[in-house]
Amino acid sequence: MLFLSNHEKEQWDRTAGEIVRRRTPPATSPPEIRKNLESAFHFYAASRLAEDGEGELARDWLRAGALMEEDGLFLSTFLLGFLERHEGELRKPAVAFRDPRPFLHYASIPIIVESRSRFLTQACHSLPSLPGPLRIMDIGCGDGTLTIRMIQQLLDTGKAGSLEEVLLIDASDAMVTLAERNVGEAFPDASVRTVHSKIQDFSGHIRDHYDIAMSSIAFHHMPVEDKATNISRLKPWIDHFVLFEMDGNHDTPGMGTPDLAVSVYQTYGRLIDIAYAHDAPVDVVNDCVDSFLMVELISILTEPRGTRSDYHMLREQWMELFSDTLGPEFSIGCNSTSYSDEYLTLFTMHYGKSG
Repeated sequence: MLFLSNHEKEQWDRTAGEIVRRRTPPATSPPEIRKNLESAFHFYAASRLAEDGEGELARDWLRAGALMEEDGLFLSTFLLGFLERHEGELRKPAVAFRDPRPFLHYASIPIIVESRSRFLTQACHSLPSLPGPLRIMDIGCGDGTLTIRMIQQLLDTGKAGSLEEVLLIDASDAMVTLAERNVGEAFPDASVRTVHSKIQDFSGHIRDHYDIAMSSIAFHHMPVEDKATNISRLKPWIDHFVLFEMDGNHDTPGMGTPDLAVSVYQTYGRLIDIAYAHDAPVDVVNDCVDSFLMVELISILTEPRGTRSDYHMLREQWMELFSDTLGPEFSIGCNSTSYSDEYLTLFTMHYGKSG
């Protein structure tokens, strides 16, 4: 991922502020903008204009930026397409995860499938052999497919001898219902418990011990201060925490900042490009993009911290968080890349009890 220097952040903020104030149409990029980030700057200027109610001028900046896009980053192009499908309004068209189908399609994309497989391998390599029947919780379990694969891999590799209980937690009723059925069918002799809740509303009520708490692309749905609170609540009840997440700078930067826009442009630009590159009917891909990825993107761009739905963090921020909340009883066992290119990284992280 590319980052802005402190000087560039000040330049971007000042220049975009002038564009908004003067209602400046796109022409040539300001000379102080790094050449390979010109399209990202146009996206940033458009987001500032849209926030200020200048929707048509924002689209002009997106159109100009789209002409500069290359190297698999086409977020201005994708956002223009979204606006055309939604009457030019930068608003969330759906509630994320209410309908599981857009996410399930996304999870079937080859790059995502491969990265999730790497996550399972990396997590199982890092985890020790676990004595006694396995008790595992999955925070943000989705449809339960990854839960099943994690358990099966632990059993197949001898890291776990048997399965006693699975606790499935998800804020989506449709998802947790699907997960309960899938996990129950896969492991009919195990106890399968479900909680239809955000972990923020449930972590304080856990009173049973679990060998593993796992979370795949789910624990980022809260700001860092809430992450810390909920990990601290989990700490007495778990021996290992296994995380699969996207490297992104979407937590501490405030709405309308260059840092936030540059990170969103790269990560979601790549994610949406990956979605469209997958061979599937156009209406299915558009639904996946609009009802899942764009819902997250629009929340990050238009809602302040504490209101937005997504707070991806950088890997070093996760490491600092785990060290502060789980240390010294827990130590890091794994920090491995599951997928990476110049703009997007997915990673596995494992912290376990030291003794």
